[in-house]
Amino acid sequence: MTIKLLAIGKTDNKLLQGLIEDYQKRLGFYIKFEFEIIPDLKKVKNLSEEQQKQKEGELILGKLNATDVLVLLDENGKQMDSVGFSNYLQKHMNSGIKQLVFVIGGPYGFSQEVYTKAQGKVALSKMTFSHQMIRLFVIEQLYRGFTILKNEPYHHR
Repeated sequence: MTIKLLAIGKTDNKLLQGLIEDYQKRLGFYIKFEFEIIPDLKKVKNLSEEQQKQKEGELILGKLNATDVLVLLDENGKQMDSVGFSNYLQKHMNSGIKQLVFVIGGPYGFSQEVYTKAQGKVALSKMTFSHQMIRLFVIEQLYRGFTILKNEPYHHR
């Protein structure tokens, strides 16, 4: 199985980018992982929030294969602790899917078409984080999940 993370817009903070790269490298020891950036939309000041979500949604859906399992990182998604998230990952690996795709949306969330296509929603916290920080948190939680599955000492229960 491959895990793919899609995100709208690049990370411009060099310190965050360094941490993201570190955890991507660590995660690569456990599973094939891809992190893809969808470029920010241009000329958004002429677009309504709904139009912006629509255009971003088209870009997101254009990155998916027909067999991908799409999971949205959404504030209204299922909340889990790290052990629960590791079990969630194991369940998907056991299902035989080829690619599990997590998506971090744009500033206004997702279009209705993206919600319709999604097969799950996960919330990382009830708190709000910047879109740039969420990338690090997702990749770190993926790494933590695999260390839990392998009974390695990274996660302390």
